[in-house]
Order: sequence, then C-alpha cells, then structure tokens
Amino acid sequence: MTGGEGASADRLRWQCRRGMLELDLLLQGFLERGFDALGEDEKALFARMLQLEDQLLLDWLMGYVVPSDPGYMALVEKIRRAV
Repeated sequence: MTGGEGASADRLRWQCRRGMLELDLLLQGFLERGFDALGEDEKALFARMLQLEDQLLLDWLMGYVVPSDPGYMALVEKIRRAV
C-alpha cells in the first residue's frame, strides 16, 4: 500500500488487525503487497470483507469454505496469491 491515502488507509490497516495471528499476517500482508493493484470496486469489497467475522474470513482464506459470492471468491484468490 502506497503512502498518501490518509485516514482511509489507516482505517484499513487497523481493520486488518484481527483476533487471530493467521488473519493478521494474511490481511496485513495483502494490504502491503496486493491491495494497490485492486480496482476501486475491489477495494470497496475488501473494506466490506473486513466487516465479516474472523472465523469466516479464516475459513475462506485457508480454503476450508468457498465463498458463495463470486466477488468474494475472486478477492480471496487474489489475497492468497499475494501473500
């Protein structure tokens, strides 16, 4: 994630800090290495995804559960590839 995004970048960084170390590493790693390559719609979807429960996010990112929403599925794949 590049500098200059202001309060919204700080908010995303804070929301990527979760109650599980695994999620912290995956989400913060993606924020640093893959987030900037997303389009605006995907960035908004990522922000919405951060509102979901930790266990659901972990299940998606570890591949235990497949998101039914194709947008979330594509985003999960991008996160996996980036970290």
